Amino acid sequence: MSDRIHTLSGYFYEYQKSVTEPESFWARIADSFHWKKRWDKVLKWDFEGPNVKWFVNGKLNITENIFEKNLFAFGDRTAIIWEPSEPGEDVRTISYKELYHQVCQFSNALKSKGIQKGDRVIIYMPMIPEAAIAMLACARIGAIHSVVFAGFSANALTDRIIDSGAKAILTSDGNYRGNKKIGIKAIVDEALEKADVETVIVCQRTGQDVTMKAGRDHWWHEVIVGEKDSNVAKEMDSEDPLFILYTSGSTGKPKGVVHSTAGYMVYTKYTFENVFQYSPGDVYWCTADIGWITGHSYIVYGPLLSGATTLMFEGVPTYPDPGRFWAVIEKHKVNQFYTAPTAIRALQAYGTDPIAPYNLDSLKVLGSVGEPINEEAWRWYYNHIGQSRCPIVDTWWQTETGGILVSPIAGITPTKPAFATLPLPGIQLAIVDPEGNELTGNSVEGNLCIKYPWPSMIRTLWGDHGRCKETYFSTYKGMYFTGDGVKRDHDGYYRILGRVDDVINVSGHRMGTAEVENAINEHPLVIESAVVGYPHEVKGQGIYAFVICDMSHRTEENLINEIKETVSKIIGPIAKPDKIQIVSGLPKTRSGKIMRRILRKVAEGSTDNMGDTSTLLDPEVVTKIIEGRK
Repeated sequence: MSDRIHTLSGYFYEYQKSVTEPESFWARIADSFHWKKRWDKVLKWDFEGPNVKWFVNGKLNITENIFEKNLFAFGDRTAIIWEPSEPGEDVRTISYKELYHQVCQFSNALKSKGIQKGDRVIIYMPMIPEAAIAMLACARIGAIHSVVFAGFSANALTDRIIDSGAKAILTSDGNYRGNKKIGIKAIVDEALEKADVETVIVCQRTGQDVTMKAGRDHWWHEVIVGEKDSNVAKEMDSEDPLFILYTSGSTGKPKGVVHSTAGYMVYTKYTFENVFQYSPGDVYWCTADIGWITGHSYIVYGPLLSGATTLMFEGVPTYPDPGRFWAVIEKHKVNQFYTAPTAIRALQAYGTDPIAPYNLDSLKVLGSVGEPINEEAWRWYYNHIGQSRCPIVDTWWQTETGGILVSPIAGITPTKPAFATLPLPGIQLAIVDPEGNELTGNSVEGNLCIKYPWPSMIRTLWGDHGRCKETYFSTYKGMYFTGDGVKRDHDGYYRILGRVDDVINVSGHRMGTAEVENAINEHPLVIESAVVGYPHEVKGQGIYAFVICDMSHRTEENLINEIKETVSKIIGPIAKPDKIQIVSGLPKTRSGKIMRRILRKVAEGSTDNMGDTSTLLDPEVVTKIIEGRK
């Protein structure tokens, strides 16, 4: 691990080099990887296009950098520890050698079903090792994987199948969520009533009965029979897409973020090793689902490229009791623990009694991901889980960035509660005012942009490059706009203030307000709706919906329950509004634009100063909404 930063002065030295000589900086990092053909040029870019290419004309396969490059040195080392939902069930440990053979065998099975380079494959699976094997097998043969969180509804899955033009779906019979058994194959079947794929491969997990369509549906354990457990990885270009990951947009249609092969590989390994200060032999645990970018970058690719031992957990933090996380840490002697503020706040509510029975002495580093962590949760996490000795890496990044951009380096960067601290090497941040003027110096607040490319950044939106430009590169000329507000304090530390656009961060999962509104409006009695985020003590942000309805057929309570059910069916339970207020009208400007600023204040309960309402078509509507909230 020659690219590890060991001291604070080392960080400043590396950072300075990365911004003054970015191309030679990243070339040095990339040189430690295995290339079938070295690149001709490190970087070609313009943010106008946008058009970004790293390691131009380089040839490689990301899985060779996990397996072939390292098998001789540590084939017997544990790659994945799998902890099942049910505490009594057997743990699975898979060595690098075993993982290599399973990935090769399954990739051969995919090829036998006609999957080839460039084909899109949807992975809709629970947190089982086969989900990681599926991702790596796709990468091995050059197929583009698109993992869809297995909590999403059939409709959400249909949208992603159609948008990506997927050829196959990899799924399971069902999954376990706490003490519940959920049928996943049934959701896939429902999604495929409105979309079409050639092949469905089903992994057995729960043993429940499923419908198998002849010719299309196959059992995982049957398709691998007779397949060889070795093969030659497909040669890929540096800029070939590795995966598509859908994220909510501020319009109803989800955006398929495309990440390329080489830049993503180089950046995830570099940031994993540095941020977490991972050492060979450590046991690292990220509690995310692989359906999110955190699971891609910091359960699968980053750790495995580093030869790490990565723990996959199938369960939830409160089953069978709220001590489960701490039990798993003790059981597997976890050294680095990476979770979301939502989980921390939810467990904080149970107090310290569930922690008491467990020995957490193995912990060296704590991490936070998905949303800004509030100071109270930060201190609880530091004092009670880290025993006031483990540094917290409060990481800021996005689906679109591919890897962590702003974070302390564990044990090296002095931390401050609720601050993501400093940008990682290679990340050139800019704070801009609404007109796009860069605010220099310290003690400033504005919108967070990035003015120079980094290797793991978004390349395009699948099938819609115009939307990519419009969303990320057109707000401020010559810069990538993150959509987040930020403050740089007197020490030059960054504190992320959350979304400035119409996206709500619910438990670290981004929900476009338009997407939730579209789902609410599907209910036949809904006339119009407006959705905003509001502070939620567990989730960070909750979803507050203001809805105009035809009330002649239902009681308010029944209608609210039906609306929640509608959203659950269309997007998934995660998008269900926490609060629904039935209103007679919405605050609109004369041009018909909804004034969300006013609705946010109502949702937050801060209605003393509503600002200028003179531009509203009917200012009286606001008074009625405030009364209704009370």
